[in-house]
Amino acid sequence: MKLHKESSGTIVVASIIFAIVAFLAIYYLEFWSLLLVIPLLVVYGLVFWFFRVPNRSILDHVENVIAPVDGKVVMIKEVEETEFLKEKCIQVSIFMSPLNVHICRYPISGKVIYKKYHPGKYLVAWHEKSSTENERTTVAVESLTNHKVVFRQIAGYVARRIVFYCNEGDTAKAGHEFGFIKFGSRMDVFLPLDTDIICKIGDKTKGGLDVIAKLKA
Repeated sequence: MKLHKESSGTIVVASIIFAIVAFLAIYYLEFWSLLLVIPLLVVYGLVFWFFRVPNRSILDHVENVIAPVDGKVVMIKEVEETEFLKEKCIQVSIFMSPLNVHICRYPISGKVIYKKYHPGKYLVAWHEKSSTENERTTVAVESLTNHKVVFRQIAGYVARRIVFYCNEGDTAKAGHEFGFIKFGSRMDVFLPLDTDIICKIGDKTKGGLDVIAKLKA
């Protein structure tokens, strides 16, 4: 199983903690140490599971808006995007649990025209105000269909580290990685009002594969 590059520090710390606790448990508790070591081993395995990088064949897309993350669609609504678009649009939000793959992918193809990091709070990721009050990043891409689309990584109550690798002027390719969020979090995508929304609330998405909407050509 391939692990994401963001896993290195976390896995080193988790390995040290597991080794120390397991050694002390076996030394002092002997037979009863299994009651502690086995659950700890499960948690240790989940750390590796969280940072897994699935092998996915990413296609080329023009009008299609691709799910930027693995997760569950929790919101589809008309909103006012005030940071970059400064107009009404459709917001599609996808919540990621700690068990989901947390690679963040471009939802559309085009050119990166804006990026910004915002420090903030750590409200639970499904909270509606987390989109504007939590620690977050905002990226805007001008699509191949000449639409401006904004998407936002949002830290949750557990997530305390957001990374994004893109820069203004970069070429965005739908389904390809642009960042990563550690542990539970959310991704918001802000689309033009005339976008054909294909997904619905409750849908489970696979980042880079599932088409969630289609822009007007």
